Amino acid sequence: MNEGLDPNEFGISIKRIQKQINFLGQNKKDERPGEEYSREMLEEYQNFAKEHLGFEFHDISLFITALTHRSYVNEHRQMRIEHNERLEFLGDAILELVTSDFLFRNFNEHEGIMTAWRSALVRTESIAAASEEIGYVHLIRLSKGEQKGRNGERSHLSIIADCFEAVTGAIYVDQGYEAAKRHIYKYILSKMEKMVEEEAWRDPKSYLQELTQKLDATIPNYRTVSEDGPDHDRFYTVVVQVGSAVRGRGSGHSKQEAQTLAAKEAIRYYKSLKNAENLDNGKLSSKNL
Repeated sequence: MNEGLDPNEFGISIKRIQKQINFLGQNKKDERPGEEYSREMLEEYQNFAKEHLGFEFHDISLFITALTHRSYVNEHRQMRIEHNERLEFLGDAILELVTSDFLFRNFNEHEGIMTAWRSALVRTESIAAASEEIGYVHLIRLSKGEQKGRNGERSHLSIIADCFEAVTGAIYVDQGYEAAKRHIYKYILSKMEKMVEEEAWRDPKSYLQELTQKLDATIPNYRTVSEDGPDHDRFYTVVVQVGSAVRGRGSGHSKQEAQTLAAKEAIRYYKSLKNAENLDNGKLSSKNL
């Protein structure tokens, strides 16, 4: 979709740029037949959009493409099928713009805090949860290997997070900026109050160290207690000790993920203590961000 400013007005020749791209061999003609959608498939995706997103796509193929993973394309090489990475590229930029604009216009915190808030709002776990909430995960087109989860839970999480960005891009192209903005407000920015209340924007390991230094005059120590699973999908369990006491335990597909979950559990422990009331939890601090 080409709307808005005319590039030629600013001396930007799309034709000359495209000619140079073709000369460099970046655009090779694809002779394969394009994918054709059945009426049932078009209706399934359109009905979902109408029921769950609140509108009908002018071009429903955008929504289908947004939910098409590269692995599906690689498994159907006999046809010319577009995967969702171009839409993901666009949606990622829109998501960051809308989130940054929202924070800038509504809060007067300094750059460190706003960056931490934005990171928490748009991180993989947050936008994957938004995909789950909308409910289109069953419509994502994947290879048989990805469908069976052969590449692990983390890969699956990343795929459905990428789909949220791609769907945002598809909404922008088909419905315009305001529709994409409403989509982000509804499924991402509406979670900000809970995020701030739970201090989910803080780095858990840094925050735990602040707490242990303040309450126990020491720093936490992380210890891996088990490693399981195949090499491509390892699963780690970590405990965090403060002195001789275990204050938290976490498991994940990387040591960093397991440590983060252990730190979060330890933070909950410290917040349950009576003397935790003396902490300045109401103050925003960029220390150790």
